Amino acid sequence: MAEARWTPPAEERALGLGFYGSEAPGVDGRLKESADAFRVTEISSYPLPDPNGPVTVLRVVSRDWEQHELAAALGRRLGLPPHAVEWSGTKDRRAVAERLFSYRGPPPDRQLGLRDVELVESYRARDGLVLGHHYGNAFEIRVGALAAAPVDSVRAYRAIDTELREAGGFPNFFGPQRFGEVRPITHDVGRWLVRGDPARAVEVYLAGRPEAGASGPGDEARRAYAEHHDPARALREFPPEYRFERILLDHLARGHPPERALRGLSRELRTLFVHAYQAWIFNRWLTARAAREVPFDRPVAGDRIVRVGRDGTVRGTDSVPVDADNLPECADLVARGRAGVAGPLVGYETPVGPGVPGEILEGLLAEEEVRPADFRLVAAPDLASRGTWRPVRVAEPPVAFAAGDADVRLRFALPKGSYATVLLREFLKHGARPAAPRAESSAAF
Repeated sequence: MAEARWTPPAEERALGLGFYGSEAPGVDGRLKESADAFRVTEISSYPLPDPNGPVTVLRVVSRDWEQHELAAALGRRLGLPPHAVEWSGTKDRRAVAERLFSYRGPPPDRQLGLRDVELVESYRARDGLVLGHHYGNAFEIRVGALAAAPVDSVRAYRAIDTELREAGGFPNFFGPQRFGEVRPITHDVGRWLVRGDPARAVEVYLAGRPEAGASGPGDEARRAYAEHHDPARALREFPPEYRFERILLDHLARGHPPERALRGLSRELRTLFVHAYQAWIFNRWLTARAAREVPFDRPVAGDRIVRVGRDGTVRGTDSVPVDADNLPECADLVARGRAGVAGPLVGYETPVGPGVPGEILEGLLAEEEVRPADFRLVAAPDLASRGTWRPVRVAEPPVAFAAGDADVRLRFALPKGSYATVLLREFLKHGARPAAPRAESSAAF
């Protein structure tokens, strides 16, 4: 198809979200005007109940809570060791979110007493949760401050919805929140961990990119630390709610090296840094694939395909390399919806294959000065990642649109690993500008 007529804003392109899957113009609006305007409910895979089980499973509804902060707060309130609370999927901070948590220990006998947190249910189980132990998420979202009347906005959104459906879906980018909703630095921290420079990783986390134009105590503390690098002084300057920064600073003030300071953070948070870097490389690979006009709806030699279930979720972690010999069979599986073209989440077992897909990856890794082997993280082997493969697009879900008096309401569900914000950016095209027209191409998204 022709290249989309819209160029994403600079802040999206910096995170690798370099194109849209639709050409129709959107209607800009505001997401997350309040937490209640963005509601997400986990479609959970419930651990099997067992009255004598050693694990407790909680179903919790929270408002305006970051995932790791909520887990830590739950653990403190329940008197658990650090990092004892586990979950299956990360949710948006600015949202009303319903999801499961688990831990080893007895169920609470009352409400948890945390601000804007409701305990819906708890029960004993034999096993707890692990990352990915859910099917997906259901969303109810309000878009306000629209650039057009709500009725006209719904008409435009439905046109985009139809276009994406006919194209087979939307690009499976990692959404901006994967990299930090306020300060998009999570992948930068991961970059320096992978490159074996924990001191630089700590520096980025403590001082990198204060929120643009912000002048709150935390932003001032970051700017001050970037100048004086005195962790004891910074402990007095960083507000108490900056808990993770203060953990790092406390270790540094005691004279601990950066690698030991990082180990003061939960493994889940440290792993998130590495995963965010993998996500950033994937987004850039996806954008480069589109720029090279390599199709998304069918494999080419050098690609990988993954099995896809009827519900749109990936079946297992195995991928099939595509070459000239099996290209017809792989193309048939993708055409029938039994498999999807996949891109790399780079790890130490990721091959840099042949063909254009491999050329793109090789170029990105050379630019980053990293190799797949670097994801063994010799200095932090508990964070090592062997890598995996991620579908390049998501099937367009059934979307219900409703025009309100001053907003548009959307309802839909997505498989795990997909981002509502990535679908919504197709409708809003927030900050997008017209792109120079290009000739028609046979490459289809």
